[in-house]
Amino acid sequence: MNALRQLRLIAFLEGMSFLGLLFVAMPVKYLLGQPLAVRIAGSVHGLLFLLFVSSLFRAASEHGWPARRSFAAFGASLVPFGTFVLDRALKREEAGPQG
Repeated sequence: MNALRQLRLIAFLEGMSFLGLLFVAMPVKYLLGQPLAVRIAGSVHGLLFLLFVSSLFRAASEHGWPARRSFAAFGASLVPFGTFVLDRALKREEAGPQG
């Protein structure tokens, strides 16, 4: 699997886990008093976040991204829905020049 495809896949999974943590597990914890939901979702999200950072480093290294681009991609993982916006740019880059 090439670096961009791997990054796109992991970014999608990381983004979904972040949304699940924020919009499912956190309400379950605070509204229903079930902290186990956050413990499980948080652990899954934490692992996926580490995989995201690792695959981001790989893609940035292989494609010679400037630091600014790498930091922007990292920042996308900190914002809800950010990795889905990032995916659009990665998809264009993965497709290569059109012409």
